[in-house]
Order: sequence, then C-alpha cells, then structure tokens
Amino acid sequence: MRLLLERTLKTLEDTQALAREALALFPPGALVVLEGPLGAGKTTFVRFLAEALGFKGRVTSPSYTLIHTYPTPEGPLVHADLYRLKDQRALLPQLEAAREEARLLLAEWGDPGLLEADFLLRLSPQGEVRRAELWQLHTRQEEGIQQGLPPGPPGE
Repeated sequence: MRLLLERTLKTLEDTQALAREALALFPPGALVVLEGPLGAGKTTFVRFLAEALGFKGRVTSPSYTLIHTYPTPEGPLVHADLYRLKDQRALLPQLEAAREEARLLLAEWGDPGLLEADFLLRLSPQGEVRRAELWQLHTRQEEGIQQGLPPGPPGE
C-alpha cells in the first residue's frame, strides 16, 4: 500500500481539483473504493470525476439501483454503491464484466480486499473540512509488464 495523495478539502473547488489530480493517476479499468461516512463527499467526488471525463449529465448516488454507468468520451465510468448489500460478492461478476470496457470503476462502501481494488480514496470529515487520502493498494500487470517496478538493467 502506498500513499499517493493527501489533501485538505475546504471547498467544492478543492474536491474538484482532487478529482482532476487523481484521475491522472488512475489507469483505464482501475477500481477505486471510496471510503468515508455518510456525507463525506464520496458521490460529489464521483460527480467531479465524471465531469473531468467529459460527462455532461447528472451524477447521483446509486444507493437503490446499486450501479450507475455514465458514458464518457474515454469510456464508461461505473459507479457502484455496496452499502445495502449483505454480501458484496454478489456484485463481483457485474463489476468484473464492466472492468474490461470501463475507463474507471468506483465503489462506495466496498471492501477493497474482496473487490481486489487498485486504489482506496479515504474521505474523513474533520470539523469544517475533510481530509482526503488516496492510496494505491497494489499494481496490476498489463501486457506482461509489472507496473510500478523500476526498469531492468540497460540492454534488457
């Protein structure tokens, strides 16, 4: 686990800036678990990510539908809310199926280990502000090359 970003969010503009900054760190198909209590700003963060990806519509919490998919020029943004699920494994097949085509998958109230998440965004209210921490949980292998490892010796 590696801490990538730490920010104090005082305004909506701070959350919007965090979304743009974090988006640059998320490879296509990344699964990000959003952690924080009710009202911490998880869905607001998703809204700003969707906007940064070019989505022009309304972003809402998928509390009752479980999954919303937002089309963007870079590929679908998939937003899941697992709060009401007794067994999160029930949604794993849908998330895995969406992962191949999605630009990004975001799961509120998800178990990062169970979902095999790539990143964890932790939002913690602290009085009038929120603390944001973005963690890279592990690296994924793409095209046979392990991301995050330094290059081998010259000539390899």
